[in-house]
Amino acid sequence: MDHYDVIIVGAGPAGSTLAHSLEDAGKNVLVIDKASFPRDKTCAGWVTPTVMESLDINPANYANGRTLQPIRRFRIGMMGQPAVENDHHGIVSYGIRRCEFDAFLLDRVNSPKQLATPVKSIVRNNGNWVINEQWQAPLLIGAGGHFCPVARLLGTGPGKHETVVAAKEVEFEMTPEQADACESRGDTPELWFCRDLKGYAWVFRKGNFLNIGLGREDNLRLTDHLEAFVDDMKQEGRIPADLPGRFKGHAYLLYAHADRPLVDDGVLLIGDAAGLAYTQSGEGIRPAIESALIAADVILNASDFSAVSLQHYGERIAERFGNRAGKQEPGWELPEWLKQPVASTLMRSHWFTRKVVTEKWFLHQDIPTLKLAV
Repeated sequence: MDHYDVIIVGAGPAGSTLAHSLEDAGKNVLVIDKASFPRDKTCAGWVTPTVMESLDINPANYANGRTLQPIRRFRIGMMGQPAVENDHHGIVSYGIRRCEFDAFLLDRVNSPKQLATPVKSIVRNNGNWVINEQWQAPLLIGAGGHFCPVARLLGTGPGKHETVVAAKEVEFEMTPEQADACESRGDTPELWFCRDLKGYAWVFRKGNFLNIGLGREDNLRLTDHLEAFVDDMKQEGRIPADLPGRFKGHAYLLYAHADRPLVDDGVLLIGDAAGLAYTQSGEGIRPAIESALIAADVILNASDFSAVSLQHYGERIAERFGNRAGKQEPGWELPEWLKQPVASTLMRSHWFTRKVVTEKWFLHQDIPTLKLAV
């Protein structure tokens, strides 16, 4: 049986970032994932310059042979009313393809990897976690997303007790004819909020690739909402009339609505496995990266891997993202009967859509860059 200092279940951005950070500090790490890489990952796919800085990625180098769509504007509206377009006069984010981005991050990891390997068993034995009766380590990291088996180990896996965001989307490379017919611009993602404020849809062009999707806090009639949105976008010429393939689904937890414990004896959850997606935007990449960096710092400075020692990770997460029971953004704490009329008015405002929706909720420009401090 092979022994490691740390076993990480999940090779996505959170898992690969943690592995990269720990191996740089001399730790013996194993990364396990049920998928082969590059993988097809359902995600709208954008990262801010802050994320690139946290990862020490030079955008020009990353763009060599990969999709990196500079974003300078956003087109935002409420479904059924005209959109507002704001120019940020500079690059405020980048569009990426998750199949490329995740593979790039994982390729930076030199530690052993067991890919295309489902986790079939997790057993505690003499202070170590034993995975599939083959690999053992005193510290086990859950980085396997919403359905992570390590989260299930803690009794916090998916269930009726969780308020889950369900999303469906499709990403494909457009033909020249489709590209000519598509009025959506690469540097201007479109965000369309549902009238009941329970979710939003997007149209995001990345060069010749187009990503279309919709996510809601309740999955009731999700397909109906999506089909209605797609039909509207087709009629307006925002997207091609002929969309190939089928929309794929995925699920995640919003930070303020999740109640998963982050640590236990010899166990720590990061990224979507911990339910860290931003509450207002649903973005999971930046919280995943930052949770991995925080976890690396805590692990490298821990005296042992007991729940007491690892609890500092939970404290650091709360400092960074706020308490789980955090309130909604100011201006949205309104009676239900008043929310929609107020939101409808605000979504027509250039100031609100730029300063609140884009810069605060989606870009988090008020939050400084997080770097590994070890």
